Amino acid sequence: MSFNNLETLYRQVIMDHYKNPRNRGELEGDALTVDMNNPTCGDRIQLQLQVEDGVVKDAKFQGEGCSISMSSASMMTQAIKGKPVSDALQMSKIFSEMMLGEEVDSELELGDAEALSGVSQFPARIKCATLAWKAMEKGVNEK
Repeated sequence: MSFNNLETLYRQVIMDHYKNPRNRGELEGDALTVDMNNPTCGDRIQLQLQVEDGVVKDAKFQGEGCSISMSSASMMTQAIKGKPVSDALQMSKIFSEMMLGEEVDSELELGDAEALSGVSQFPARIKCATLAWKAMEKGVNEK
C-alpha cells in the first residue's frame, strides 16, 4: 500500500472514531473516574474505568475537543477493554513512544490507535492524542 493510500486510510479511521465514538457515555455503578484537560487547546475528558481483579472490565469517556483527542479516547477505550491493567499501562507507554516518533516493537497491539502515528509529525497535537491515555494511567495508578 502506498504512503498516500495509508495516510488516507488512517485519516478515515480517525474521522470514523470522531464521528462515531466507541464507548462514549457513563458507566453504571462503581467506577474510577478521572477528569483531565489540555489547557493549551481546550480538550477535556472524563474517563471512567471499571477495574476488577486487575483487569479493565469496561471503559467509557465523555468530553469535548478536537478530532484527535476524541478519536484517541474512543480508540484507547476500545483497545484496553478486557486487558489486564499491566497491559493497558504498557500500551500507554507504547502509544507515548509512538507519539514521540520512536520505533515501537511490541507484541501488544494498539488496534485502531495505530492510525494516530502520524500525529508525531505535529508536536502541538501530541498532547491531544495522549490525553485519554494519560487519564487512564492516572486512574489505574491511583486505584
